[in-house]
Amino acid sequence: MVAQRDDLACCVRCAGAATADRLARRSLLKAGVHPPAAGPSPGSVLTGTVLAGTVLDTSPQVITLYCGSGETRLALTPETSVWKGRRADPTAVEAGDSVVIRLLPRPRGVADRIWANAGRVTGVIVERDPDGVLVDEGRTTSRQAVVIPGRAASRLQVRFPRLEPGYLIDVIGLRTRGYLEALIPATSQPIYRAGEAPAPAPARSHVPASIAGSATWHEPAGPADAEGVRYPALDPESACLEQPLNGSACPRLPYLSVGSLLRVRNECTGISRVLPVSGCAAMAQVFCDRCVTCGTSPRGRIADLPMATFVVMGGELDQGCFNATVSMGQVAMGQA
Repeated sequence: MVAQRDDLACCVRCAGAATADRLARRSLLKAGVHPPAAGPSPGSVLTGTVLAGTVLDTSPQVITLYCGSGETRLALTPETSVWKGRRADPTAVEAGDSVVIRLLPRPRGVADRIWANAGRVTGVIVERDPDGVLVDEGRTTSRQAVVIPGRAASRLQVRFPRLEPGYLIDVIGLRTRGYLEALIPATSQPIYRAGEAPAPAPARSHVPASIAGSATWHEPAGPADAEGVRYPALDPESACLEQPLNGSACPRLPYLSVGSLLRVRNECTGISRVLPVSGCAAMAQVFCDRCVTCGTSPRGRIADLPMATFVVMGGELDQGCFNATVSMGQVAMGQA
């Protein structure tokens, strides 16, 4: 009997130590990834329908996140869908994963769709080696290392046959520390080099009230970027730090300045939002592609949204785009 009590006490102590160790790891993770003194991270956005943050703990029924303002617990169901490089079940999500979660409208606090460690690189290839490519996304972003795993190489090269310096690339995959593991081609590679994009269409005699095209998403670079929309045609006087590439834009867009309000509508879901212009989307100018999420959009990228906003508007991060319309209202504009 004494031996049994000793064994039981030992088990209790072990369980307590394991729990303490688990809580300590969660505290270290929260402090390391989202230091409390630093405020919300660029991706920690709570909108009521979409939540973004870092996973602290997970089980088959519950996921716990840190979202800048504190911890949040969400329920998981057998119908909760997960993307982590591919479609998976909720057990694929792990502590430390960066997630964007779309919630069910009701009951409240239930995860409907989860994207874990999703990332995207859009830009010009500047170097190539056997393992992948180095990509220039613009003057305001550091160059991005893209690793192309063997299991995804064939799928990517069907859409991007010229993985050579000077050509454009746009890929979606898993973001890890220091590089993106490319898994999905976000579009088809243009046949021209980055500096040889087609000349813009002739200017119209009037500025249209709205323009149709496609909306894409990007990983936000800071709090201001997380709340706005990058627009491909900023007024040259607005001091955009990006250097436009030759040939722009597709379609021809009116000029806007940083801070201007732009209404973006997802034509696939009917959801629209009025967003401030937070910066320029220089690379969007040279992708004269179409989105086929619901039907076929006109050519041209007209808005580049932070990933959480893209999801709020009904977009699927692993699809990369949605058919969109942008409206400028009564803002005074010049012609790009």
